[in-house]
Order: sequence, then structure tokens, then C-alpha cells
Amino acid sequence: MIPLHKAWSLPLFRATYDWWRQRSAFAQDVVLALALTSAAFVPNVSHIGAQIGDLPRRPENLLTLVLVLAQILPSAARRRWPAGTLAVVAVAFAAHQALGFPTTFASLGLYLALYSAGAHQVGHRAESALALSTGYVVLALVLNGLTSPQTVGGYLAFYLFLAAFLLIGRAVRKHRTQEADRRRLAAEVATAAERARIARELHDVVTHHVTAMVVQADAAQFLLTSAPQRAAESLTHVSDTGRRALTDLRHLLGVLEVTGEGASARLTRIADRSPAPGQVGDLVEQTRRSGQPIEFTEQGERRPQSVEAELAAYRVVQEALTNAVKYAPGHQTHVQLRHIEEHTEITVTTAGGPDASIVEKPHREGGRRGLGGLHARVMMLDGHFEAGPRPEGGFEVRATIPFQPRQAETT
Repeated sequence: MIPLHKAWSLPLFRATYDWWRQRSAFAQDVVLALALTSAAFVPNVSHIGAQIGDLPRRPENLLTLVLVLAQILPSAARRRWPAGTLAVVAVAFAAHQALGFPTTFASLGLYLALYSAGAHQVGHRAESALALSTGYVVLALVLNGLTSPQTVGGYLAFYLFLAAFLLIGRAVRKHRTQEADRRRLAAEVATAAERARIARELHDVVTHHVTAMVVQADAAQFLLTSAPQRAAESLTHVSDTGRRALTDLRHLLGVLEVTGEGASARLTRIADRSPAPGQVGDLVEQTRRSGQPIEFTEQGERRPQSVEAELAAYRVVQEALTNAVKYAPGHQTHVQLRHIEEHTEITVTTAGGPDASIVEKPHREGGRRGLGGLHARVMMLDGHFEAGPRPEGGFEVRATIPFQPRQAETT
């Protein structure tokens, strides 16, 4: 059982931390400045602070109070006006040392101002550093003229100690800038990948459906007089294909209305609704109705696989059949699926037709859609993809797609 004081303190700490994180940067700095100012008047800690002059002590007066407040209260604006804050604090610290007032906890405000200048000052940083260095030299000369026992080595050591806070602030600023650039670049890469993914889906859907509609419409024109019944069937297929295309397009265009994780999640849901390899037979039958002779065989036992692998396999067959209808209409096409061990092998072969190298061109040029897009999609799933003309004529598309990518297996 958790002790009562721990059970109370942990939620209280979390609530206090959450409240603090929700405050603006200026509000946080104001609270910090007030807390440090209060500490400067606590007897046990008020005389802890920075000291360089070591001059004979003067009695405290109203000017002492002013200089104490001037060394710490400006910290409330340390992120809004870092250069101005540092200038005020540094002048107050120098005056406090030159006048020989007792060491004060408020002098720690100089360290905070130096760090803030390094971390938050945007421009004129070199000029500020030069002005501070010059001012420090002047302070050292004044203190030396006032018979300060401090040596040159002491002045140099204190200067390097002050410079360390400025350099730490600049290092933090550099790290934050690099981190922001990294996040921005990662977001840009993710956005580009998402756009490319949507573009591939649009290409696969539009090209396949529109190609089938064009072929069926052309066939209907020649059958209007010789075989009106078959022409009517072709026009019915055109209508059905158009409706399927519109449905898929509405889903994909809906993705463009959202961004970030919403777009990715929505596209994943679309992939869930997309046909899987088990429905490749429906795809083959649909293409047959456009007049393309297709032989379809499937071997092996189909096993559970990722949504991405299912969709990639379907798109490989879809793109290959689209190219067959477009470049080799009426020529025999053979679609073979083989489920072997932990992957699916897909082979789509088209015999004859015009110069099949036309189909290969997008892949050789590294296009982001068509065969080039399929190559990228399959490679992302740790698969293998090849497409090219056959020595005996025709064109062949081969793909090997693991049921579960290695990335998914290791997570």
C-alpha cells in the first residue's frame, strides 16, 4: 500500500507541474523573478552570491535596495528582452561591486541573464558579447583603482565563469534550433510521403477503371448494329465501372480534406475497404468483361497478412491488368498467385501486343506512379518487384510480397 503522504504528494506534484506548464513564458519568468527576489531577503541565504570586488564593506542604505532589485527583478523579462535584461542587470551588478555593498543573493541574476541572452537573443549577439567584455574590463579597472585586492588571474577566472553561462545558453539555443529543424524536416518528409501514397492510390483507381470504361465503350460502338444485346451489356459494364470509380474517388478525395495523423488514419481505413488478394478473382472477372482473355491460377494456402501487403498485392495485379488492356488488348494474359511460406509470389504475363517496352518506361525512369509506384510500394514492404518485356515477346510483371514486413515483426 502506498503511504498516505506519498499518495497525496504525487497528485499534488503533478497538478502543480501541469499548472506551471500551462502558464505563458512571461508568467513563468515573473514567478521565477519574484521567487529569487524573495530569497534575496531571507537571512540564511541573502549573503550568498557573486563577488569580484572584495572592497571594504559599506553600510546598506536605500541605494543598496535599489541595486539589489535591479539585479534580479529584470529577470521577469529575460525571454522577451534578453539583451535589455542583461544590460540592466550587468550595470546594477557593476555598481553594486564598485560601491562595496555586501554580497547579495540577487547577484545570481547576472548568471541567469547571461544564460538567457545566449539562449533567447536573436540578433546582434557578437556586438552584445563585445559590449559585455568591454564593460567587464572597465569594471576591473575601476575596482583595481579602488584598491581591490583581486589579481589579474582572479578577474580572468571570473570572466571565464561568466562567459560559460553565455555559452551554455547559446548551446541550448543551437540544440533547440536543430531540434525544431529536425521536426520540421520530419513533418515535410511525412507530408511528401503521404501525398505520394495518395497519388499512387488515385493513379491505381483512376487508371484501372477509366481504362476498362474506354475499352468497354469502344466495344459497344462496334456492337450497336451487329449485336445490340452485347452492346447493352458493355454499356452496363461501363456504368458499373464508373460507379465503382466514383466511390473509390470519394474515399480518396476525403483524405485530402484532413492532414497529419488524421489523413494517415483515414487512408488506412480506405485500405481496409480496398480489395484483398482473395478478391483478385473478382478483379480478373471484371477485366474479362472488358474483353481481355485472362487465365487465373492460385496456389498454396493464403495466410493472415498485413493490410499493406494485401493492398500491395491487389494493386500489382490491378496495374498489370490495366497495362494489358491498354497495350495488348485481346491478347492472352496469365495471372498467377503463389502463397509460399511467408510471402506471396505474383506473376502477370501478357503475350503479344505492341512494343511492350512502352509499359516498362515509367519503371525505368523511376516514376512515382504506375509500375514505378508499385516498385516503391513493394520495396517498402521488404518485397521484390520486377517488370519488363519477355524474350519470347509480351510483358511480365513479377512481385514477391512478405505477409508481414520485417519492420512489423521486430516491433
